[in-house]
Amino acid sequence: MKQTKTFMAKSDEVSRKWYLIDAADQKVGRLATHIANLLRGKHKPTFTPHADAGDFVVVINTDKLVLTGTKWETKKYYSHSRFFGSMKEKTAAQMKQEDSAFIIQEAVRGMLPTNKMSRHLILKMKAYPGAAHEHAAQKPEAYKVD
Repeated sequence: MKQTKTFMAKSDEVSRKWYLIDAADQKVGRLATHIANLLRGKHKPTFTPHADAGDFVVVINTDKLVLTGTKWETKKYYSHSRFFGSMKEKTAAQMKQEDSAFIIQEAVRGMLPTNKMSRHLILKMKAYPGAAHEHAAQKPEAYKVD
């Protein structure tokens, strides 16, 4: 019986696509799992865990995201500059007013593996609060989230 070699994708040999996701009336967690899978390339048959085989994702209408229950008031985002007394705390509603793209970026960041590759992967996601985006030249393909 002849053995075949296992296929390992290399980051520079992967063909990448651009996907456009409309976040209007989408739940944050469910949307973030789809985006994380697209960024890692888990939807491709050539998925390799240690290589960047994923695609680019453009998320629009992040100001129309949905959080269920009382998460708008109870979910907190913390920032700290490592100086004493510098910890700041904001609710999800405050973050939506300030920067609604931050909510989906943090949700996706939490679903990526914590390693050097995830810091590179999160840069392939572009999020915008309105329907306008700067990536028309890349011709992103519309991606339907269930």
